Amino acid sequence: MGQNVTRKILKTHLADGKMVIGEEIGIRIDEILDQDITGTAAMQEFEAMQLGRVRCKVAVVFGDHNVLQVSEENTEDHQYLATAARKYGMWWAKPGSGIGHQIHQEHFACPGDTALGADSHTPHIGGMGVYAMGAGGLDVAVAMGGGPYYFDMPAVVRVNLTGALRPWSTAKDVILEMLRRKTVKGGFGKVFEYVGPGIRNLNAQQRITICNMGAELGATTSMFPSDDVTRDYMRRIGREKDWREVLPDPDAEYDETMDLDLGAIEPLVALPSNPDKVVPISQAEGVKVDQIMVGSCTNGSYMDLRAVAEIVKGRKVHPDVTFFIHPSSRLDLEVLSREGFLTDLIAAGVNVEAATCGACIGVGHVPAKGMKSLRAINRNFKGRTGQKDDEVYLSSSEVAAASSITGVITDPRKLGIPAPAQAIPQKLDLTNPSLVPPASPAEAASLKVIKGENITEIPLKGPLAETLKGEVLIALGDNISTDHIMPAGSQILRFRSNIPKLAEYVFNRVDPEFPARARAKGGGFIVGGSNYGQGSSREHAAIAPMYLGVVGVIVKDFARIHLANLINWGIVPMTFTGPADSDKARQGDLLEIPGIRRQVEGGAEKLVVNNLTQKTSFTVALSLNRREREYVVAGGRLAHTKAHPIA
Repeated sequence: MGQNVTRKILKTHLADGKMVIGEEIGIRIDEILDQDITGTAAMQEFEAMQLGRVRCKVAVVFGDHNVLQVSEENTEDHQYLATAARKYGMWWAKPGSGIGHQIHQEHFACPGDTALGADSHTPHIGGMGVYAMGAGGLDVAVAMGGGPYYFDMPAVVRVNLTGALRPWSTAKDVILEMLRRKTVKGGFGKVFEYVGPGIRNLNAQQRITICNMGAELGATTSMFPSDDVTRDYMRRIGREKDWREVLPDPDAEYDETMDLDLGAIEPLVALPSNPDKVVPISQAEGVKVDQIMVGSCTNGSYMDLRAVAEIVKGRKVHPDVTFFIHPSSRLDLEVLSREGFLTDLIAAGVNVEAATCGACIGVGHVPAKGMKSLRAINRNFKGRTGQKDDEVYLSSSEVAAASSITGVITDPRKLGIPAPAQAIPQKLDLTNPSLVPPASPAEAASLKVIKGENITEIPLKGPLAETLKGEVLIALGDNISTDHIMPAGSQILRFRSNIPKLAEYVFNRVDPEFPARARAKGGGFIVGGSNYGQGSSREHAAIAPMYLGVVGVIVKDFARIHLANLINWGIVPMTFTGPADSDKARQGDLLEIPGIRRQVEGGAEKLVVNNLTQKTSFTVALSLNRREREYVVAGGRLAHTKAHPIA
């Protein structure tokens, strides 16, 4: 039988293992995406390997999260990344040049390649036929050095698209429908590969929107084939020479199949505070909103902003609403300006912000308590805006624009105007003054990497102890995101390169006393529910707890990237074996796991945890392969890599 796109690309990049579902494989990585809040750690980790230059096809560092440089620490990070990127053979995208996913799409992404990024929305470029995954910074650093990226071979789900989107229905509504059906856990261990006759009715940017927000499904990644639609887009942006056809075989096999009729899609809204709380717009219509945002990597493209401009042209933003946009590309913004759409936005009262992640990660436009926000972005986890009790609704750019006029969540089909075009630029001039190329090896030899005072050494955990003993420092419920564990926001992001200071904010918006308690107790355990660690790939959600002495995390199940990050930093990840076992470990209970080092080294798949407070015991599962066990025993992957350098 024939092969699907996912298996074709993985087969040509396979470095280790067999492509059997659930078994670990290692693949070679062509393209690296790094950014300025996960990137400082990744760069320091790469430096620790002492390899000199990156060893992949292309690597780029994007200054896209901390763009405002609201403190000298932010600027120090950018100075460090700019100088390190040039020296070590990476491109540097200056702050304000755009969001990394979109810039990479425009300048670097090549169909048929593999890509790894220190950001969970790296699957963005799956819409161009790139097998792209998000990962923790340490995994990215190893791939920068030419090492394989390891993960479990996913099942490939055939999403058979038929029909065409009706006016006012969008690609954002397609992925919201996927979340409505599958939930934020529905993609675990899976790749969603979109095929069928309906894909010809989606342009490249629409495909990219769907793949970008596939991260919210918990999927390994999402993919579209690279076909004539992809070729047309790459011709428009002047990169047709990089196009390559990557199609599934006519008789391609898939592990699962689901059908989705694009013609049946209607405008949808995700209610606060999870991306899968999706309802038809009729069930959210009329909710008064105070603040509206369009932007981020998901909805800040030319296509989205042009649609907003067409809707608000000749109208005014409602007096009670603040409406702002974050373009995802400075080049897209330039085209919109030349075509007059930027003028239409400004005339309507829309605030045009920098081409950056911005408010999507809580940097700027933090809502006041009691305010409701409608945002055409990817995530609405509680507290992500920087306000712990926020209420954020998610929608398409079209719904956001319509609502900005009326002041309430509005079905755009009721505006009585034609639906805007789902257009992509006719031409994009890739002459980008904000992109700095890497130095040549000869020039790099004399370059100095500049590190400011705020940039400290990455801490390492010692080898695994023979016995783990400590209190349950915090007990949590389901769907705890990395935003809950290690929040973003301008106050906190400035310490991404300073783990001792950053650690003071672990669980800041859940339990501000956690850091002090962890220090006083000498570390301990975290207990949680299902889908622990969903959302952002930020490895700081593992590094900072490790720094505070967290030795183990016991939950019902983990999100993929966070699980890998815990292993990479030497924290033992365990899962309850029974559905009611989480009650057997409460905050304040003293737990002990005797002989754990010997058991981990010996391949034990289950451990007995003694609850010394309740005078009971329970069993947890330890699902680690040989390589992961070596990392945990060594005290993390960086410690292991230092002892076993990449050849």
